[in-house]
Amino acid sequence: MNWHTLTIEETMKRLHTQTDGLDEQDVQARLLEHGKNELVTGKRTSVLMIFLRQFVDVMILILAAAGVISAVVGEMSDTIVILIIIILNAIIGFIQEYRAERAMEALQKMAAPTAKVKRNGRKTGLAASELVPGDVVLVEAGDAVPADIRLIEAVALKANEASLTGESAAVDKQPASIAEEDRQLAERFNMVYKGTSITNGHGTGIVVSTGMKTELGKIADMLDKADGVTPLQKRLSAFSRKITVIIIFLCIGLFVAGYLRGEPINQLLLTSISLAVAAIPEALPAVITISLALGARRLLGQNALMRRLHAVETLGSVTYICTDKTGTLTKNEMEVRETWVPDEVDEVVLKEAMALNHDVTERDGQAAGDPTEIALITYAGEPPTTSKLLDLPFDSDRKAMTTVHEHESRYRVVTKGATESIAAMLKDQSNHENIRRKEEEMASEGMRVIAYAQKFIDDLPQEGDMAAFESQLEFVGLAGLVDPPREEAKAAIKECQTAGIITVMITGDHPLTAAAIGREIGIINDRHNQIMTGAELAEKDPGFLERSAKDISVYARVSPEQKLNIVDALQRNGQFVSMTGDGVNDAPSLKKANIGVAMGITGTDVTKEAADMILLDDNFATIVKAVREGRRVYDNIRKFLRYILTGNTAEIWAIFLAPILGLPIPLVPVQILWVNLVTDGLPALALAAEPAEKNIMQRPPRKPNESIFADGLGIHVIWVGIFIGLLTVGAQAWLLGKNVEHWQTIVFTILCFCQLWHVLAIRSETRSLFKLGLLSNKSLLWAVLGTVALQIAVIYVPFLNSFLHTQPLTAGELALCIGVSTIVFVVVEIEKLVRRRMGGAHKGV
Repeated sequence: MNWHTLTIEETMKRLHTQTDGLDEQDVQARLLEHGKNELVTGKRTSVLMIFLRQFVDVMILILAAAGVISAVVGEMSDTIVILIIIILNAIIGFIQEYRAERAMEALQKMAAPTAKVKRNGRKTGLAASELVPGDVVLVEAGDAVPADIRLIEAVALKANEASLTGESAAVDKQPASIAEEDRQLAERFNMVYKGTSITNGHGTGIVVSTGMKTELGKIADMLDKADGVTPLQKRLSAFSRKITVIIIFLCIGLFVAGYLRGEPINQLLLTSISLAVAAIPEALPAVITISLALGARRLLGQNALMRRLHAVETLGSVTYICTDKTGTLTKNEMEVRETWVPDEVDEVVLKEAMALNHDVTERDGQAAGDPTEIALITYAGEPPTTSKLLDLPFDSDRKAMTTVHEHESRYRVVTKGATESIAAMLKDQSNHENIRRKEEEMASEGMRVIAYAQKFIDDLPQEGDMAAFESQLEFVGLAGLVDPPREEAKAAIKECQTAGIITVMITGDHPLTAAAIGREIGIINDRHNQIMTGAELAEKDPGFLERSAKDISVYARVSPEQKLNIVDALQRNGQFVSMTGDGVNDAPSLKKANIGVAMGITGTDVTKEAADMILLDDNFATIVKAVREGRRVYDNIRKFLRYILTGNTAEIWAIFLAPILGLPIPLVPVQILWVNLVTDGLPALALAAEPAEKNIMQRPPRKPNESIFADGLGIHVIWVGIFIGLLTVGAQAWLLGKNVEHWQTIVFTILCFCQLWHVLAIRSETRSLFKLGLLSNKSLLWAVLGTVALQIAVIYVPFLNSFLHTQPLTAGELALCIGVSTIVFVVVEIEKLVRRRMGGAHKGV
């Protein structure tokens, strides 16, 4: 229902109400029909359920089965270690998932707790949740609006609707009806909405919508529906499913083959456990989580607070940034950019008028008041030494403000306001066309234009006689104000273009203002120069956005649903979208976006709760820094995937090939867990500190559907994993004459050292370690040395000998382990040499 188009009488008739309000019987009937004036929240998952859900993962269940079988065959040490791993994984998963969805709660907090209502002709206060359509509500300055209300009376009434519409200036309200049905929310001057606030005056209105049927409720409903997972989560989920299938088939195949050969059941079970443990990358969840956390910590140092860890990686995939204008691309500080005075007027007179006509006060040594007025008096400089005798405040009918001052033995009347209003008050109308032309010229450049006029009088008219004050004026001049763009925003947008990222402006401001800023900072250019308003968008067919969103650079005065549709249209075109916002109206689109970015200074609680990242400085340049960090994090995640999965592949081949070749199991489960968690874990964590590649913001974003194994990672994992596996089995075959635990210790140590040489070699896909230098990532160097020390302890500390089934080695045997494992470093360096000479990376598998 377009309530704004109805007259007061039509509204009352439609809602069966009157100015004295409803009676109690009507109220109860309507409560039953419409329900309470509350926002409905979905059922929240309990903390216990979130924790228990961590154990449902298929790979965890396989590991648990391995632990049970280990206990059955008497390997209790293996069972204890597996149990510890399962619990640690559950804790990590719980911490990751335990992020309370407080957006709905924040929306509820914005709902007014109490309301002043007229029922049965009497004024009373009650809980806002008890309001029903048809109630007559009274609002005044300082009140939170308790429901969507059609005004029937308004006295100097202004409402702050920034959280709902995105427009920062308070909106003048009046009860007159509006003819246009498709009038934008921000322009419905006869309505006030739930979740907004009254800043000036007082008024009376009729409740037309409550609860989830309010504009705020519609946003809450969209917020509840919008959700998604990050690219990395999708890829890792797909990888987990594939690994699970491979593990099951390998274990079944190995068990059946051994059973047919008549091997003991206990031995077959132990082999199957070893294979399952070898295939599961136990350290992977912890390493990825910690890597993302380190990235989040680095981002915090650059004024970007990450609310969701996985969003750190998502930043590296962004292809579109949809950003607000005010305060993000601009300084959110109005300043006078241009003035214009007629030939016969000195600019000093205009500055005097600016300095006199204002409502700015001083608070704690700082100017306090409307930002536009502060900018005007700042430009004017020192005010004349004269007092203000009279003040005729601005209202939406006159669109002007007048002040009266003593001037020698006379009175000086200064009026400012909209150009067309001031022009109508002038004594001389001959210059009207020149004033209008100059005003249009300034407005086309994105300026907000304020006109000034004045006159000198001998006697004061009666105070209520506004026409006497605001007539027969002499034109003084025009002042054009802008919210200037941030210098760093221009550079950031240029960097985005170099990185293949397109920036789109979505603002509640006037299209001309948006276009001017867009051109100045480079959003509007030769390739992307279309501008679209919310009203124009409403007239388009449903498929328009999906066809055209990629060509539009600036959207002005769009609704929350249209913002959501813009994000959806870009995503349907295969784009990864970052969306910024600060108001409640931005929350659904922030949550729908692949990466939602809220403003930390001006943002509402609702927006912050819906966002993945919060800008602590409200600065667009911070988003670009975050994208750079996101790309670095993803690069480093790929590096330790290359490292960890190569090790797992090597273990699988070693354990799978040994029985086929008639050899005993080369490693027991607890040794495999040590390799997967300690040998793999510590260096993998240190890879998170690897510096960014120099060309990280000169390359295009990775494709949304790109495999995590792209650019040769999959091929590397397979061939190097097979190579290390064969090296391990070969060493085992050569050492078979020794005591079982002794040769297993040598094989175990060779495998560990192979991994350490491997991690040093894969710090870059093409550059040699000799070019990078050992000290360029000191964290990794210390991690490798620490892991070597732990492996030495495993070999020579008696307690660890019994726990990990190892025996002390001679110095010659230890040197043999180091020498054999070095081969891995050599062959990977040769691979990188080949890649450099080929001039590119292999394709992924």
